Amino acid sequence: MTHPLRRAISTVVLCLVVAVVAVIAAPFIGPTPLSFGAVFSTRLPFADNTDAQIFFLARLPRALAAALVGGTLATAGVVFQALLRNPLATPYTLGISAGASFGAMVAITFGFVLPFGLPMGGVAGASLAGAGLAVIVVYALASARHSGLSTTVLLLAGVTMNSFFSALILFVQYLSDFTETFRALRWLMGDLDVAGYEPILAGLPIIAIALLGFGWLARPLNLLTLGADAAATRGVDVVRAQRVAFFTGSLATGAAVSIGGPIGFIGIIVPHLVRLVVGADHRLVLPASFGFGAAFLVGCDVLARTVLSPMELPVGIITALIGGPFFLYMLITRTRNTA
Repeated sequence: MTHPLRRAISTVVLCLVVAVVAVIAAPFIGPTPLSFGAVFSTRLPFADNTDAQIFFLARLPRALAAALVGGTLATAGVVFQALLRNPLATPYTLGISAGASFGAMVAITFGFVLPFGLPMGGVAGASLAGAGLAVIVVYALASARHSGLSTTVLLLAGVTMNSFFSALILFVQYLSDFTETFRALRWLMGDLDVAGYEPILAGLPIIAIALLGFGWLARPLNLLTLGADAAATRGVDVVRAQRVAFFTGSLATGAAVSIGGPIGFIGIIVPHLVRLVVGADHRLVLPASFGFGAAFLVGCDVLARTVLSPMELPVGIITALIGGPFFLYMLITRTRNTA
């Protein structure tokens, strides 16, 4: 095994380890200090152990949600960048997040609840339904006149759906009262204030399916970045790979947004930083992006909880303050390289 490969694999393992450490350490950070001994003490019953209740019921679910959402959005960003062959693509480029946001807005404003007794109900279920609607429309447009998926039509359809759902979101906001508008705005800014473990467990099967698809896509994505024709000559079923990439990336995005809201810039910051260290091989980029994305969002959430304590900021504000300048830097760098 060559030295660069060993270094890349070590970086992947380090990213995953850092993610685990971040999830364990984050609940100890907050306006109310916690004692490690008290949290894991067996002397007091759980009902009388305030430290344990804060750790396991309030902060640990939030840290787990941040890790799951951050890792999922980061890997979805990697997949969409490879599918669209565009380094500036994000999980929200194709309108999936806008559809999810519209579904959440309808649930918050009108109290819409999905039927059938689904485990992911309320705002999260409506958000996932909105994402599903966007997926169906974008896929139908992109595959209408092609045997596979036209990346150009995908981008155009995504831009159109983003604009359309944004208009619908504004219309729903216009119909809502002040309380509903405030709650909706909090959600649209990215809100990881999850109530217990139920939202995480409800979204976990969908994310697990998406991650399994990402694992299968690692090699095809390496070849798809060279172009569809080059990938086909090397034995890749291009149509199948494009469909798997589109649907698994959309599933991951919809599930992540349903848990934490539309938290921006994770899907573009993390993949580019990871590629600087491990290279362009998706077999390394995907797991490293998941680990680093998880740790990154956990860290951003800690800042959101503590920087203006006792007031909490929506975590989307923190990621935007970090990601906005980075996105502009990437855009300027790409423009110079093209020129």
